[in-house]
Amino acid sequence: MFDLKGQYLEIRAEIRRAIDDVCDAQAFSLGPTVERFEKNLAAYCGTKYAVGVSSGTDALLCALMAIGVNAGDEVVCPAFTFFATAGCIARLGAKVVFIDIEPDTFNLDPRKLQSVITGKTKAIMPVHLFGQLADMEAINAIAASHGIPVIEDAAQAIGARQNGKVACSAGLAGCLSFYPTKNLGAFGDAGAICASDEAFIERCKLLRVHGSGHQYYHKYIGGMFRLDALQAAVLDVKLKHLERWHEIRRRNAAIYNAAFEGTQVRLPRILSGNYSIYNQYCVRVPDRDKVKAQLAERGVGSAIYYPMPLHVQECFSYLKYKVGDFPESERACREVLALPIYPELTEEQVKYAAQQVLEAVR
Repeated sequence: MFDLKGQYLEIRAEIRRAIDDVCDAQAFSLGPTVERFEKNLAAYCGTKYAVGVSSGTDALLCALMAIGVNAGDEVVCPAFTFFATAGCIARLGAKVVFIDIEPDTFNLDPRKLQSVITGKTKAIMPVHLFGQLADMEAINAIAASHGIPVIEDAAQAIGARQNGKVACSAGLAGCLSFYPTKNLGAFGDAGAICASDEAFIERCKLLRVHGSGHQYYHKYIGGMFRLDALQAAVLDVKLKHLERWHEIRRRNAAIYNAAFEGTQVRLPRILSGNYSIYNQYCVRVPDRDKVKAQLAERGVGSAIYYPMPLHVQECFSYLKYKVGDFPESERACREVLALPIYPELTEEQVKYAAQQVLEAVR
């Protein structure tokens, strides 16, 4: 599914110089290297500011803390997503309010949003899953009518766009993950929060260092969410190459699309006006687990994102959701299969993978 070595070898000299600069300066926690990356990241994401943090999970947690999510509040998110989206809501004592997804985009279905909003709804958190934005125009319209902030979980969507809006710039704030397998991957865990609201960003900056603007004086109860300078240095180098990598992923997706058109393999649908960066290329196939096993036998990596929807996870049993509550999320968990899409793949490798999928579904 992934080959991180190929990308590293291509830019090894740039990366090593950037790491050496940090080592020579011996400034590892925040500081000028982080600030430079934050400035470049904000410009790339179309926001005024960016705050580097320790992971994508901590980006979500810090953003929710910055808007004052507390016990008794409710936050809406999709049932089909990575655990961190809902986990961060629950960690703050708020109630996770799940919503089903659109079957063709895998993103939150805005048509179901109005019915779950209550007087306790503190935020809406759409996820831009697999690299394309959720329907932000529809989501924002509903949120605005209730005065509810929208926090974008853009962990899988850096650089994705919708009608000219870049991921992280379409809501109050956007949260990014730089886990090594992301399109922009660090050398370990890292993340960021991007926004144009200065007051919100200032709270995030304080919250990432235990709510302290001055050593040992604490305005808020925060956490330790700092971004390491070494990670910022690596990310700043990679950011320069990101658009080129996106385009190669899109080329690979086009090869798959051409191969699967008119077959039993159901293609991912990219909404009109959306530019997907294909963090994952996910198809739906009959007898998914059999197909996955056959691909492995023929040397093709694949992955299941995600095998179980969040509303039926054991840790959320207290919410009293049950099987059948979100049928599209449940169906996706039975059918979705992610295929290799990373930019270091050759066209021949992508065509081979596509052919093996087609043979497996016959």
